[in-house]
Amino acid sequence: MTTATTAEKVAEFLLWPGTKICNLLGIPPADDMGLIRSMFNMLVYLCVLLPVLWIIL
Repeated sequence: MTTATTAEKVAEFLLWPGTKICNLLGIPPADDMGLIRSMFNMLVYLCVLLPVLWIIL
């Protein structure tokens, strides 16, 4: 059994939305070197962080 480092745990947490969406669509997250997963992550974090930024500013 291997233990994940703190950096791996943080990366797994940040990549979770894209990984989950890819799995739901039946796309392996590692395909295209993670570009599809990255796109989904950017869309999710844009929709989450942009309203927060608008509220703060």
